[in-house]
Amino acid sequence: MNDWTLDDLNEYGFEGFFKISDLRRDITKIPLERGVYMIINPDKAKKFIEEGTGGYYNGKNPNVTLGILEDNWVYGSNILYIGQAGGIIKGKWSESKLRNRISAYFRFGQGKPVSHQGGRYIWQIADNQSLIVCWKVLPDKIKDPCQEEYELIARFKAFYSKRPFANLNDGSRCK
Repeated sequence: MNDWTLDDLNEYGFEGFFKISDLRRDITKIPLERGVYMIINPDKAKKFIEEGTGGYYNGKNPNVTLGILEDNWVYGSNILYIGQAGGIIKGKWSESKLRNRISAYFRFGQGKPVSHQGGRYIWQIADNQSLIVCWKVLPDKIKDPCQEEYELIARFKAFYSKRPFANLNDGSRCK
């Protein structure tokens, strides 16, 4: 990817590009395959709320200060988060699929106590239901989604000098 535009993502093999609100109504639009996914802010607008909609997992408050959100914001980018489903974790292929992983992400964003806390800053964006989700399917173990996530984050960092807004690490949990 050269400039991280929606056209660039499409050319790279990403598909979907549905609003979160639409996918919550019909989760079957998301494939039952391994792959990577992104959360996109189509208009690059930024308005944070102090108390987001993320769930308290193990009693831990998922919200951070507005200052932390501001510090993590990547000006000029509409890519907010890069995630993966079904990668090699601790030497074994995960059975997670895009639909399961994104569905868990949405449940967390609805205040459920789900362990999907990666990307939790998304749920402190005021109009998070209008954000866009896209994905790239990596079927039949053709490429490790963890490795793809790691490479995408590294390329993003090389371009913007920081991780996507809601990525709390470099995707290295798969190593």
